[in-house]
Amino acid sequence: MHNLAFIPARGGSKRLPRKNIATFMGKPMIAWTIEAAQHSNLFERVIVSTEDSEIAEIAKKYGAEIASRDTALASDKATVVDVCLDFLNKEQEAGKNYDVLCCLYATAPLRTADDIKATMGLLEPGTHDFVISATHYDLPPQQALKKTGTHEAKVMWPDLNKMREDELGELVVDNGSTYAVSVPAFIKQKSFYGPNLRVHMMPRSRSHDINEPIDLEIMKFFAEKEMT
Repeated sequence: MHNLAFIPARGGSKRLPRKNIATFMGKPMIAWTIEAAQHSNLFERVIVSTEDSEIAEIAKKYGAEIASRDTALASDKATVVDVCLDFLNKEQEAGKNYDVLCCLYATAPLRTADDIKATMGLLEPGTHDFVISATHYDLPPQQALKKTGTHEAKVMWPDLNKMREDELGELVVDNGSTYAVSVPAFIKQKSFYGPNLRVHMMPRSRSHDINEPIDLEIMKFFAEKEMT
């Protein structure tokens, strides 16, 4: 199997500027994901996709290869799926093909090599081509309200809102860290959410995707607790 670890890391984050290389527990944020991919011993290559020279230098320091990203794919409008498909297309044109792509977000530093192995282990190409890491909701999602004004809101899903949790079944959510896909199926579906999706469950303590300063502080709290 030709397995590829792919870490998207653009430089233009806005809510937490430079979040992909923010210092986290003594290392740049992205270093934790690079090292987890390396320690899993599953991948032929660990690639960081970026348009940012500083991110590229830090990623290389920690042993990753760099895929220079087109500026158009570093905008707010470009999706991670777009970036992955563009990379795979360029690799195919160069005669390089992969069986499995594992997309690892740099903003999930507490995802471990074991989490990566567990996610990858659920893949069965041809049967289960899509696996993501997931966690439980902090609050019941069926009780979601949609803001309609400054102080106004309406029930998002009226039918679900009336149901008890035991009637709904177990609801879980993508935790923004790890996505493993069979490359042919991914190219066909153009999504991480393909048919026969499987999930690797992670605890909420390791499932805080970092987008804002408060997320970074919360993750530091859980990291320090794990280390004591």
